[in-house]
Amino acid sequence: MSTRRQLVLGILGGGQLARMLALAAAPLGVKSLVVDSAADACAGQVAPLVVADWTDYDALEHFARQVDVVTFDFENVPAETAHWLAERVAVFPAPRALAVAQDRLAEKTLFRECGLQTPDFKAIDTRQDLDLALAAIGAPAILKTRRLGYDGKGQFRIKSLADADAAWAALGAQAEAHGLILEAFVPFDRELSVIAVRSRDGEFRTWPLTQNWHTDGVLSLSLAPAPDIAGLQERATGLARTLAEKLDYVGVFALELFVKNGELLGNEMAPRVHNSGHWTIEGALTSQFENHVRAVLGMPLGDTSARGLSAMFNWIGELPDAAPVLEAVDAHWHDYGKQPRVGRKVGHATVCAPDADQLIERLSGVARALGRDQQAYPAVGKLMEKQ
Repeated sequence: MSTRRQLVLGILGGGQLARMLALAAAPLGVKSLVVDSAADACAGQVAPLVVADWTDYDALEHFARQVDVVTFDFENVPAETAHWLAERVAVFPAPRALAVAQDRLAEKTLFRECGLQTPDFKAIDTRQDLDLALAAIGAPAILKTRRLGYDGKGQFRIKSLADADAAWAALGAQAEAHGLILEAFVPFDRELSVIAVRSRDGEFRTWPLTQNWHTDGVLSLSLAPAPDIAGLQERATGLARTLAEKLDYVGVFALELFVKNGELLGNEMAPRVHNSGHWTIEGALTSQFENHVRAVLGMPLGDTSARGLSAMFNWIGELPDAAPVLEAVDAHWHDYGKQPRVGRKVGHATVCAPDADQLIERLSGVARALGRDQQAYPAVGKLMEKQ
């Protein structure tokens, strides 16, 4: 009797996204092999882990020979490493998409080419560039590194022109190595994200728009489907499709959006599964993780419809007591197996319900039990106001 060879998914990066990809791959009969420079990378708890640096080409050569396709856990894998691997094994999304998403200037330029408006921006390489850009854009504005920034890192908010010196002191040293970008501050009405997936043969799907709230630059709460979107779903889907086709993208990606006066503005693109899509594990017919595995391995895509309403809480720094969440109806707990650390994403929980009234009731109970009432946990209060 012949035996079927098991497909192997190679994942660059061993954080919680790799962990959830591996968990989604297993029911599809797909093995996972993870590469990370940290021996304690949390994905190593659920899949074999190769401990290697991104420039350890001997280890990467061995890795490439063991897998059918390579994908990413996070976007800061060097583009050079992605290109090197692409000469030896299929890599999705393509290294070009990774390179664009690694550079905020290239990303914003691409957005505008695709018809997605953005806040005003200027490239910054020198202190004089910053003064000229502030004169053109004005304050408030945000000075950001062009590369290697996420979850609010690598950013300095300039509230007035008097903050220019402090901003340059904080980030100016990175201007020569990676470049900076100044972006106009947008007093947006709300933050949304569209999670999209495109297959190898060009099939394209999106999940319902998700509304997001951040605390100190880190996602704290997501609600899906977002309420009161009034035609924004179709617009966001069209923009995401244009972006995906322009990049010949394969896999899941997130497009982060601001809404201002009913119009969409592009904030960032993440060329990977995304924190604001974690609700899809329990709240959608097919999760973002399963569909990413399907897409990069050439399998048919699954239905991205929502089962009802879902709210996802991020746990930052340390995990709270799980019991109040687990006692709630249709609530789901995810411990990433990480050691507590200030600012670190260590887990999340998702609460699902068939309608808004039941979701609010379940969330209110969880928030009270955790001691995170509307005053202590503002995102919950904002959620209540939106319903």
